[in-house]
Amino acid sequence: MKENVKYGVLLMNLGTPDAPEKKAVRRFLKEFLSDSRVVDLNPLIWRPILNLIILNLRPSKVAKVYQQVWMDEGSPLLVLSNRLKKALSDSLASSDEQAIPVELAMTYGNPSVESAANQLRKQRVDKILVIPMYPQFSATTTAAAYDRLMKSLKKCPHWPSLNLTQDYADHPLYIKALANSIRAQWEKQAEQRHLVFSYHGIPKRYVSQGDPYASRCELTSQLVAKELGLKDSDWTHVYQSRFGREEWLKPYADATLKSMPSKGIERVNVISPAFSMDCIETLEEIQIELKEEFESSGGEAFDYVPALNDSDDHVALYTSLVIENTQQWKAND
Repeated sequence: MKENVKYGVLLMNLGTPDAPEKKAVRRFLKEFLSDSRVVDLNPLIWRPILNLIILNLRPSKVAKVYQQVWMDEGSPLLVLSNRLKKALSDSLASSDEQAIPVELAMTYGNPSVESAANQLRKQRVDKILVIPMYPQFSATTTAAAYDRLMKSLKKCPHWPSLNLTQDYADHPLYIKALANSIRAQWEKQAEQRHLVFSYHGIPKRYVSQGDPYASRCELTSQLVAKELGLKDSDWTHVYQSRFGREEWLKPYADATLKSMPSKGIERVNVISPAFSMDCIETLEEIQIELKEEFESSGGEAFDYVPALNDSDDHVALYTSLVIENTQQWKAND
């Protein structure tokens, strides 16, 4: 066994365009939608649709959406992920006798997996704990990140040993963090509203073929509701962000929220536990699109509970994930 083994952490998130501009968005969408984990249609059918239709029509529309949420420092997903990376590094530095470097990589776009690997190698890391920043496992996200990681092995002359984490959908600190964020929102409103758990959807077919995503999302909602002491009538579980004509996981967020006022649910809070960081799907789709649909159907109050981002509770969760896994790794050395 090598003495003084040095550990490192690689955080992986989905990715984002480099700029809120048509060209950058087109480049990002092409890489993202070319991944067979994301769209598993026959390439002979899908590639013409992607290249001739989607990549000609969608980039300008998506760029305008990004322009609505873009931060001074850059894309919200990247900015907030970097803030968590910094906070996690600081937390680990204060909790471990040996510094544990942390790097961030995106499955699509920048910073690349190769650049993160180079940074960790420069710091002479022997073993890397890989944490995809997806609380609930799905082949479309977590497995896609691992595919990208394995692909990078061809481009890198050497990779340290890897420990791949699965997800943390039911981790006690994750459930506690979500519950605390909801309580904080209720305190600001001075009222407890009907709670909507909204998760990014995937085609129903993927789940029928064995993807555990839906069951992991349902478990998270159930555990948070239990932590908050909610009755079944106090909360609703939905899926957002569907694309195309294929059936996706139900119930759909937009249809459900539109129907709520007619059922007497006129004041809601919406939280999206599938997103560790606020991004286009939360800042635009939830806070603008879904809010408008709810209010236009008679809803009186709609407030979004922010993603955990770089909150103290989120940093504590990630610190725990690193310590738990590295201690186990050390025990097996």
